[in-house]
Amino acid sequence: MTPRERFLKVLNFEKPEDRLPMVEWAPWWDQTMKRWIKEGIPGDISYEESLKFFGLDPMILIDAGPISHKCPRPQEYGAPIITDEKSYEDIRPYLFTDEIIENVKKQALSLKEKHDNGEIIIRLWIDGFFWFPRTLFGIEDHFYAFYDYPDLMHRMNEELAEFNIRVIQELCNILIPDMVGFAEDMSYNHGPMLSYKLFKEFLMPYYQRVVPYLDKYCIKNLVDSDGDITEMIPWLIEAGIQGVYPLEKQAGVDIVKIRQKYPGFLMMDGYDKMVMSKGEEKMRMEFERILPVMKSGGYIPSVDHQTPPEVSLDNYRIYLKLFEEYAQRAVI
Repeated sequence: MTPRERFLKVLNFEKPEDRLPMVEWAPWWDQTMKRWIKEGIPGDISYEESLKFFGLDPMILIDAGPISHKCPRPQEYGAPIITDEKSYEDIRPYLFTDEIIENVKKQALSLKEKHDNGEIIIRLWIDGFFWFPRTLFGIEDHFYAFYDYPDLMHRMNEELAEFNIRVIQELCNILIPDMVGFAEDMSYNHGPMLSYKLFKEFLMPYYQRVVPYLDKYCIKNLVDSDGDITEMIPWLIEAGIQGVYPLEKQAGVDIVKIRQKYPGFLMMDGYDKMVMSKGEEKMRMEFERILPVMKSGGYIPSVDHQTPPEVSLDNYRIYLKLFEEYAQRAVI
């Protein structure tokens, strides 16, 4: 089977003929790659080539973030770009631009042949309705903005929804991605960063605007949120969201319990990255933990974020050996 065929079968709760997909959905950390180059991998290969080097199913990102690279940047990570309506108007020419759409189309055209042949899986990345205002307001001021600038928050997300719909329509004229990930990161290790009331007022209407356009093309949608997303799953389902990743065990997420409670909910990742530096026995125990979920369908196993630099190349190869073994066991 091709990588794309495996991936789509699992998202539709069907069993692939040979094994589950084996993916790393995001590039490895810079420090991880620096270590592995010292330990023996080629230093001049692209990300896609590195996936093939490790025998993984290539999952390639098409990035459709709404902020132009020409937009002013915050002074430091998490700092604000805007503070009020006027400053939003000032940067508005750098948002939702035709140039971004054209770049998405160029990415799609360059990948179309491989995608049509099933050689690659394509994940469309679009900003979600928590992530985008936070990027502009900054981490702290964003929380106040729900109360201080509610009209502006609605305007921002209304415009983002329209842009995301345009991205979907333009992209699907070229190719249909295999999944869409909404960038959000709206949980931490104690649960959601906002209340259900705020979610329902400021996020849900805009998910419900965009999701029908994904459904039109039968594209599965998942929210990307670090932290413990468990409490938010009913909220997401109500908004039309079909799944979540990366499901970090370190944050208290238990994918076995989620599968039991929400049997039709899609999941990706969930393998505890913290065991990968501890040798084969610990890594095998973690695969045993998630094997029932792997067998249940609707679950793409992978590292619950990105492989950290504490993991040696030798240990990563052990992980891959075990991954293939359990990916085959899951379809028996």
